[in-house]
Amino acid sequence: MGSQQYNQLLSSCRTRSPDQCTALIHTTISGYFQFVTFSHRWGVNEPLLRDVEGRSIYRMSITGGLGKLQAFCLRAWEQNYLWAWSDTCCIDKDSSAELQEAIGSMFAWYRRSALTIVHLSDVGHTSSFGSSAWFRRGWTLQELLAPKTVLFYTQDWSLYKNLSCSNHKTDANVIEELEKATSIDSRFLTQFSPGMDDSRSRLQWASLRCTTRPEDIAYSLFGIFGLHLPVLYGESAQKALGRLLVEIISQSGDISVLDW
Repeated sequence: MGSQQYNQLLSSCRTRSPDQCTALIHTTISGYFQFVTFSHRWGVNEPLLRDVEGRSIYRMSITGGLGKLQAFCLRAWEQNYLWAWSDTCCIDKDSSAELQEAIGSMFAWYRRSALTIVHLSDVGHTSSFGSSAWFRRGWTLQELLAPKTVLFYTQDWSLYKNLSCSNHKTDANVIEELEKATSIDSRFLTQFSPGMDDSRSRLQWASLRCTTRPEDIAYSLFGIFGLHLPVLYGESAQKALGRLLVEIISQSGDISVLDW
């Protein structure tokens, strides 16, 4: 924190009780470390951790995934946040243990974020987003449902339909478009909780989505159901989904999920 912020906090604490001072410090520090998460479709030449670690991304090339990363960080800064997280370069994918932990924690990270920025690279400035490929990717399902606050940006990094509200999930027109694009009821889009309720519906939301690695179609649903299962890359999609369904039935008792 800058010295000015520190001095302001110190001055405020002098006029408060110890309990009030503790609460103020907690609120101030928590606010300082609020972070923004990024949701997007992976493209070519996405930067990995080893590409950006210890370097200033603004001094690197603006081509490919680096340009997208720079634009994301800039939008986070414009929204007055100091910390930004992208799945491309904030996970050490060379570490199987860290990758396992990241997949198990992904839903929680998006849920705890102060804001999720969604970049729709195939949606023009004046276009509607219903046909975007972002809605057909497996991992973006939880990236839509988990965060409480979301802003959609179009291809040129302008706000979707120039909507200047602080959270597009509070815009009735956006929610209506999201319902049409995803076939997900608005109550889930705005107030989603992980778990076993409506298990068959949750599976159906994912039925028209795809992932680059076939087994990820199951792994991308772990957070949706609040499950922590082993990630076993190399197994077939059928086996991964089988493990997921067994766990869902075991916990919910709902065998209708076999017909999703």
